[in-house]
Amino acid sequence: MKNRMDKSILKKQAAERAVEEISPGMIIGLGSGSTLQFAIEAIAAKLKNNLLSGIICVPSSVDTEREAARLGIPLATFEEIYAKKRLESPGLKNREALLPIDITIDGADEVDKDLNLIKGGGGKLLREKILAQASKRLFIIIDESKISGMLGTNWAVPIEVIRFALSNEIDYLESIGADLKIRKDSKGDNYITDENNYIVDASFGKIADVSALAEKLNNRAGIVEHGLFIGLTDTVFCASEKGVRLSSKQ
Repeated sequence: MKNRMDKSILKKQAAERAVEEISPGMIIGLGSGSTLQFAIEAIAAKLKNNLLSGIICVPSSVDTEREAARLGIPLATFEEIYAKKRLESPGLKNREALLPIDITIDGADEVDKDLNLIKGGGGKLLREKILAQASKRLFIIIDESKISGMLGTNWAVPIEVIRFALSNEIDYLESIGADLKIRKDSKGDNYITDENNYIVDASFGKIADVSALAEKLNNRAGIVEHGLFIGLTDTVFCASEKGVRLSSKQ
């Protein structure tokens, strides 16, 4: 119990430090999971105490949307955000300038030295990656137990698969060396994502070349998305007993 409590404290510290980077008027992407819950609570507290104003948040999951709404955080859809951006900047073609989200804050299951990630332990990887790709900056909040010398050391790679293709993709993943488990929910049924797909957790062991593996997964029509987040992270906020350390991409 003590170790679990200690990790919660560390997650809270990392989340609160990342939230300090939010400025009034920003559009913020909200990831999912237990660590992100601390960020949601920190944002809500700043809004309530008039320490932050004018922000709009885009949630990555049904659960995040429900919790943010409960705490009074202003929310919007991608359609609403893009419509506002185009109205403010008609004719603008610079994609970087048009990226709708200023900062996305999210957690991760495993982080390597190059700030590549394994995500999806909570089953929200598809929408989380959509948010990450639509963001000017991606902030990852973790405790030090999530740091790994090589992805795959401690976590399998979650892979979201359309139902129609499940058996086909299982066969393919096994052919490229994966040890597989179909994710189950609390009732023992196949876990269903927010987009009505299945998740297969694929263990490849230590992944020597994450880009090569990602390419193999990207080329499969039945794989909707995978939990390898490569080159998307701007800053990792890693909490330990020594405080919160920031690591940023070069």
